[in-house]
Amino acid sequence: MRGGRVAVVGGSIAGCAAALAVSRAGAAEVVVYERTAGRLADRGVGVALHSDRYAELEAAGYVDAAMPWLPLTHRPWVVRDGSRRAGRAIAVLPFPFRSYNWGSLWRGLRARIPDTVDYRGGAAVTAVVPAGDGAVLRLAEGGEERFDLVVGADGYRSVVREAVDPGAVPAYGGYLAWRGTLPAERLPGPADAFREQDLVTVVFPGGHMVVYRIPASAGPGADVNWVFFTAPPDAAGARFADPAAGPDRVVDPLLARHQGDLVERHFPPFWQEVVRGTRAENAFLQPMYDLATPRFAHGRLVLLGDAASLARPHTGSGAIKALQDATVLERVLRETDDLDGALRRYDAERAPLGHQTLVLGRQLGLAQVQRTPDWAAMDQPAVERWWRSSGALTGFGGHALPRRPVP
Repeated sequence: MRGGRVAVVGGSIAGCAAALAVSRAGAAEVVVYERTAGRLADRGVGVALHSDRYAELEAAGYVDAAMPWLPLTHRPWVVRDGSRRAGRAIAVLPFPFRSYNWGSLWRGLRARIPDTVDYRGGAAVTAVVPAGDGAVLRLAEGGEERFDLVVGADGYRSVVREAVDPGAVPAYGGYLAWRGTLPAERLPGPADAFREQDLVTVVFPGGHMVVYRIPASAGPGADVNWVFFTAPPDAAGARFADPAAGPDRVVDPLLARHQGDLVERHFPPFWQEVVRGTRAENAFLQPMYDLATPRFAHGRLVLLGDAASLARPHTGSGAIKALQDATVLERVLRETDDLDGALRRYDAERAPLGHQTLVLGRQLGLAQVQRTPDWAAMDQPAVERWWRSSGALTGFGGHALPRRPVP
């Protein structure tokens, strides 16, 4: 870019990365609109970054080792076994990842944004209107502002995406993730049941739960982050079918009982206590939605992160995808003489990967939730074959950034 006024709609991890990208690419003025007025840093859920993808992002200047993280190295797959309190590991797969607390990762990115960026919390954008060689934002508080470029980093209910492609709407995948965190010091015994560098996957018919440590929300130490995937009862599923109805994160009594019944029937005692030991205020729901817009840019509008493509967490690439989008956006803005040409290059490079990640998320959802194998009958070779057949060897943890720019 050579100057210009840029708006970033959304101020979470994707929005901070986008603001950093356009600032470093040469924007004269950057304004970030974040609808949430509270503290985003209080979000204490887990984020995992593949070690190879982290190295690329560190080289690009978006993350560094000073951001609090914990190493993950192995992924045991565990079934209930009556003789073993923590269950039986049917297989152990390599898991070269780094775990983060969402809040501390956001703080690290937020701190990288130059002071010249105008970050506005509690500022909701209600509509985006293309306007020739720019776009106009309509604000909830009233009034309009015009920009030369608008970056949509506002998540799966993106108002910027509505302007880029009104027909691109997230589709409900048919099941939910129950998410929770608890302090690591509240883990039940024995101590060797959950090794510090493991991401444990507790499997059962019709779903699984992943559990791993992340840096604590506040102060030293670690928290335990768990994500429990399965379909809700028929009586509860309809409320999640329409993503436009708004986020519904509350674990109501029906869904709490459903999860509790499955945990009681299928989980080893140690992992039952992990779920039961999580306070209600530290648990919430995440419906599974799929989305990949046919184009990531149109006119002077560009999409990034979940606003552009939304894949299920099984891919291990949620935060990676947003950070890579920002990295590529910065590169094409630096390397291309005209803004419109840069946006075409960004679209050509990132839109196909967004679709590939969506497809992988669906494949892994079928394999791990909707069409689960007979877990207890499997062993190390069987799990390795099943993992390969699920498609996970292509894109799990995120795709590598290309070594050469797309022409």
